[in-house]
Amino acid sequence: MNTWNGLHILILGAARQGLALARFLSRQGAKVTISDQRSTEQLKSAQKSLSDLSIEWILGAHPLSALEKVDLLCLSGGVPLTIPIVLEAQRRGIPLSNDSQIFMEAVPCPVVGITGSAGKTTTTTLVGRMAQAGLRSPRRAWIGGNIGLPLVDYLEQIRSDDLVILELSSFQLELMTRSPQVGAILNITPNHLDRHGTMEAYTAAKARLLDFQQMEDWAILNREDPGAWALSQGIRSQLVSFGLKQPEGNRMGSFLADDCLWISDGTRAMELMPVEAIQLRGTHNIVNVLAASAIAWAAGLPLECLQAGVAGFTGVPHRLERVREWHGALWYNGSIATAPERTIADIRAFECPLVLLLGGRDKNLPWGDLAELVHQRVKHVVVFGEAADKILQALGPVRPGQQLQSIIHCAGLAAAVQAAAGVAESGDVVLLSPGGTSYDEFKDFEERGERFREWVNALP
Repeated sequence: MNTWNGLHILILGAARQGLALARFLSRQGAKVTISDQRSTEQLKSAQKSLSDLSIEWILGAHPLSALEKVDLLCLSGGVPLTIPIVLEAQRRGIPLSNDSQIFMEAVPCPVVGITGSAGKTTTTTLVGRMAQAGLRSPRRAWIGGNIGLPLVDYLEQIRSDDLVILELSSFQLELMTRSPQVGAILNITPNHLDRHGTMEAYTAAKARLLDFQQMEDWAILNREDPGAWALSQGIRSQLVSFGLKQPEGNRMGSFLADDCLWISDGTRAMELMPVEAIQLRGTHNIVNVLAASAIAWAAGLPLECLQAGVAGFTGVPHRLERVREWHGALWYNGSIATAPERTIADIRAFECPLVLLLGGRDKNLPWGDLAELVHQRVKHVVVFGEAADKILQALGPVRPGQQLQSIIHCAGLAAAVQAAAGVAESGDVVLLSPGGTSYDEFKDFEERGERFREWVNALP
């Protein structure tokens, strides 16, 4: 489907993805209705932003009656496939879509798609910087998707010789039947099991990024991540891998050797940059740069642009973002860490004593491995939020002879900041890397990170 003129389209969810999609489809001549469970008062600004368009609104619920005469049902990222109106639409044979699928159906230029359980925003940002360094006006690199701009709202401005770099979540991918020309799966570790139910379903959603590629396309996989690398047997496109160790045989891929990053085209290795050019903390960020380099190389960008994209890049907000030094302790904001695996990577980015703020809302994920690492590497842990009881149970008591000295339980993040300030000493790092989502207290991880910054900067 690539024309929407005259179609009756129902969009579930009036967040940024739904609003952007409504604008685009309305401009294409579709008859658009938006349904959202929030009230008119809560969505006053959203309705105002679309007031110049002829859009119907159904607020307060998703009634089944909204499906009458609907040709296409579009879901925003936060809307699960299991709610009654979606199940009824499927029973009636109404096709399902979302903003990313519609974007892929209409975009006139090549697309780089990036997904993974961790690191996708940093990697997407790096690839975007590399593309911006490599494209000359009037050509343009467009960066968005699950981060920044929902690019469906800019489709009319994108030219055939531009390049799109798109971050895609499992929520967006689970409905998609188009794959990008360059598709990268960074890693697959337990995440969003509260939404997908099983690791098999979660993995299948991620794999859709590559499922519809052609022989001339490119697949980029992490050869050192079992979840991602297991997909290498089923791809139908050209494979480029990345990882710390050199790929075996004559395989194409990026790697680390002699304190430098390299990429092999299958016959020769080409030096990319020294490790010291990377200004991001942690081994996981070296892997992110290796991933970005493999992606950009597969997209045809010159090697010097890969170097230019890394130069001067100090990170994305809420991802090991340094907030301040207070009484000799450094405070870092890692609010993006919404899964225990992500917190594990953050802890390993530091060698000095840690005060860790851990909590939020659980996503039905295992906490055991993180709990073991906390006992070995963390000096004090402050547990907060809705998932506190589950985390405390996983941690158990302080163990004599191991690094962990105390476990503090607080109701919310504001109290956790004060508790961390009470135990932090000069030379420590105080790290917010929650391991859970923000939805028990905040609208998203960004608001949580911003409030954390405010409270830390307010310490006397």
